[in-house]
Amino acid sequence: MRTMARFATVLALLSASLSGVGASLSPAATQSFPPPVMKIIVPFPAGGTTDILGRHVAQALTEKYGTSVVVENRAGASGSIGSEFVAKSPADGSVVLLTATHHVINPSLYKKLPYDTQAEFAPVALIATTPNALVVYPGFPAKTVDELVALARKDPGKLTYGSTGVGGANHLAGEMFKQMTGVDIAHVPYRGAAPAMNDLVGGHIPMMFDSLPTVLPSASNGTLRVLAVTSLKRSPSLPDVPTLDEAGVKGFEAIAWFGLYMPASKGAPSPAQGQLEAAMQEILASAKIKEQFSALGLDPGTLTGEPFKAFVGSEIAKWGSVIEKGKITIN
Repeated sequence: MRTMARFATVLALLSASLSGVGASLSPAATQSFPPPVMKIIVPFPAGGTTDILGRHVAQALTEKYGTSVVVENRAGASGSIGSEFVAKSPADGSVVLLTATHHVINPSLYKKLPYDTQAEFAPVALIATTPNALVVYPGFPAKTVDELVALARKDPGKLTYGSTGVGGANHLAGEMFKQMTGVDIAHVPYRGAAPAMNDLVGGHIPMMFDSLPTVLPSASNGTLRVLAVTSLKRSPSLPDVPTLDEAGVKGFEAIAWFGLYMPASKGAPSPAQGQLEAAMQEILASAKIKEQFSALGLDPGTLTGEPFKAFVGSEIAKWGSVIEKGKITIN
């Protein structure tokens, strides 16, 4: 009887030990990265800058891990359709989001989104950045930012600026310019960059903000003039063009940027996130990616993990303030 009792005790202790091991091995802790198939969701149509960046990143991850990495376009609702899909996906690295500045604008622009931008996404890496530029048509009388501001103050509400639509990054850059200079310039929204740029070149609107890759071809052939760039440092592509900060609009910064995100894990951070952050640091520092991005007029990002998360938070706050002051809403 004494032997049986001891045997029962040993079994009980062994069972408890195994149970404890099983409890400590949560799904997040046991998951492997990379998964057999990895999806990069781009919440915009194929062919745009975000899509092209997604395909470069997919190729780099495929080459690094030898796994299948595919880009899937889920466009609509200013990026929120694709973003919602990622927010509801597993936090194991099998589904990630590559999106643009819209991601940090939408929380303030829309009264309701189908996800919480800060709670349901884990920022992984800043993928690329590029300045915007303040451009005017060639015959516009103002040759500098100071002259433009003086002209706008002389005739409040007379000048206009174009954009690709209400709430877009170039619309909000114009709104921030108005707020920081105290001028009254009317906004003219277009359905996309092409019609806005056509009207600018034709002199139907005097000015607009747009990304440097879009602006450079027209600037080089003289069909528009660049007054300033919107980064805090001058662009190597336009070394003789001042920043808005240098031109007197102190602290003005409105860069276009693209980021990579994972679904946020419930509880402890996903091990896959740390591995993906490390992979992106290596990829973005590579000569191949620098060359590919340079051809697009973009600079590879340098922020991953917590620094990128802090940057995302600061951008949400910045554009939220611009939207609130400008009383801009979509729905």
